[in-house]
Amino acid sequence: MRKHGWLPVSTLIGHPYGGFWRRLAAYLIDGLLLGSIQVMLAIIVQTIAPNDLRALANIAPVGILLGWAYFSLLESSPAQATVGKLALGIYVTDRDGDPIDFRKASIRYWAKLLSTLVLMLGWLMAAFTPGKRALHDYVAGTLVLRRATVAVTPSYADPGAGAGQYWDGSRWSSEPGVFLTRSQ
Repeated sequence: MRKHGWLPVSTLIGHPYGGFWRRLAAYLIDGLLLGSIQVMLAIIVQTIAPNDLRALANIAPVGILLGWAYFSLLESSPAQATVGKLALGIYVTDRDGDPIDFRKASIRYWAKLLSTLVLMLGWLMAAFTPGKRALHDYVAGTLVLRRATVAVTPSYADPGAGAGQYWDGSRWSSEPGVFLTRSQ
């Protein structure tokens, strides 16, 4: 585990913080995914027990547990992100930039209730606080960072080609503008 003292994490690991709008869009994607699963469960329950409202009401606690498992398992996974966060290029770390464990991811999930109960101000904090942290991030000791973007120039090197020879799309090339003919 890295200990960086007073230095900001974004300076240390070169990743900017995940801002409010990016986080909101990721949460909406996750909400659509989880909502779709809950609707499918409701349809199944209604099909099995068409007139039983108690059976339908039991889906609410299942949905809460499903959300907890989804966020906690995925944010504590090697990807450190839910499907929505992956789509938006953000991920969750602890304050030192290290991956979080399931316990910390669970604390973060349940602290989202607190962020919601204070008139959603806990969520809006991500737009105005240093480090773009929401209330649940402060409670859990987490950060949301953007993945580093790297400009990549594709290399079409063939393992059988000589050193410094690259496929330019039509021929083997050892230098830009100089083409080699392939032996046949």
